[in-house]
Amino acid sequence: MEASVALSRIGLAGLAVMGQNLALNIADKGFPISVYNRTASKVDETLDRAASEGGLPLSGHYSPRDFVLSIKPPRSVIILVKAGAPVDQTIAALSDHMAPGDCIIDGGNEWYENTERRIAEASKRGLLYLGMGVSGGEEGARNGPSLMPGGSFQAYENVKEILHKVAAQVDDGPCVTYIGEGGSGNFVKMVHNGIEYGDMQLISEAYDVLKNVGGLSNEELAAIFDEWNRGELESFLIEITADIFKVKDEYGDGELVDKILDKTGMKGTGKWTVQQAAELSVAAPTIAASLDCRYLSGLKEERESASNVLKEAGLKDDVGLVRSGIDKKRLIDDVRQALYASKICSYAQGMNLLRAKSNEKDWNLNFGELARIWKGGCIIRAVFLDRIKKAYQRNPNLASLVVDPEFAREMVQRQAAWRRVVGLAISAGISTPGMCASLSYFDTYRRARLPANLVQAQRDLFGAHTYERIDRPGSFHTEWTKLARKSGTGVGSLN
Repeated sequence: MEASVALSRIGLAGLAVMGQNLALNIADKGFPISVYNRTASKVDETLDRAASEGGLPLSGHYSPRDFVLSIKPPRSVIILVKAGAPVDQTIAALSDHMAPGDCIIDGGNEWYENTERRIAEASKRGLLYLGMGVSGGEEGARNGPSLMPGGSFQAYENVKEILHKVAAQVDDGPCVTYIGEGGSGNFVKMVHNGIEYGDMQLISEAYDVLKNVGGLSNEELAAIFDEWNRGELESFLIEITADIFKVKDEYGDGELVDKILDKTGMKGTGKWTVQQAAELSVAAPTIAASLDCRYLSGLKEERESASNVLKEAGLKDDVGLVRSGIDKKRLIDDVRQALYASKICSYAQGMNLLRAKSNEKDWNLNFGELARIWKGGCIIRAVFLDRIKKAYQRNPNLASLVVDPEFAREMVQRQAAWRRVVGLAISAGISTPGMCASLSYFDTYRRARLPANLVQAQRDLFGAHTYERIDRPGSFHTEWTKLARKSGTGVGSLN
């Protein structure tokens, strides 16, 4: 009887919610799929869901061997397990039963160098390998995620038809593309997550200013974010933020958002992004500021204690003073513009990090195409990604989004409002590290001359690091201290 069972088109191992949902999505699109999980109950759970969600073509398996052999060669197996050692263990269990030409696709948030190691290990066995970023959370996995596969192009070709159907669909195609070789898919997903950290931080700062300086209620905030979601800021994160303000607390009065402990968790991809930016000498201050804020949010008890200590030391709360002279309508519009301009800088930093890595690794990333596949399915999906796509289509070698003619014009139009918001927040004692970081990035990047000449002179004085001049070629070193003493200005006084 067993021999007559038709073989599946693809397999998926690892049936936590993301794995279950992606498997059901694949089956829903008409591709028979085999599933496997070390814990048998998860297999049963997935089979029950496949039956109840429309009698989907999904078969469950309880051993690595039965699972692999139930798939039609050349086999493609997606694994969705926790990053790190569990991936290696799953690969070891499955690859024993796989044949040359078969393919493993890791859909987890994996460190890109682990993927590159696994590509090399798999190729020794004749196996193909893809490291595929998957964004969109549980909902995206079931109904259409953004997919970022990198590694073996042949492996991609083998599953292209499936990925194109399973991914989110936007006006210019499915939200999936072959990213490039090696660990490029994982790296792109990592930077996507870094940009996501920045976006969430900037939105939380907009909320903080509107609530604490503008004195807006949750009801008003919900209406404002709903309105913003009908304009240039239209995006998944703005949409869900509006929804969050509407949810009442089931245990008491008011809205649930006000009862949530102000400590932010994290999984590590934001930290990796900032570490990579530092490694590649790419400035990513908005993403770094969002990470720092998550660290500071974790010091809840210290912050409460500092608040008391500084009050006792005489620190006054100036929010009330600032609020009294506020034009609410203008503040709301200013914050919208500040959020948009800050966001452009954050995306510019993410794209510049991708460019630096692409150059280092010869990945030949297509930035316009990356912006396109982020337009749907993923957490940072937003209308303005279409504008980013077009900016890179106009100029694939664009040095920064900030200098794309269209974005440059928008930055200039919004900078007065942006400065007003940051200035207002500073005078009220409300921290806006993401907006400040974006504004500093913009102001530093647009200045033809910076005070770095003084820093370079200091380096030359104490470390003989030499310097270049603006008026003649070559490297120079100066005996600064000796010359300063000689000229008599080394010891001076302002009095």
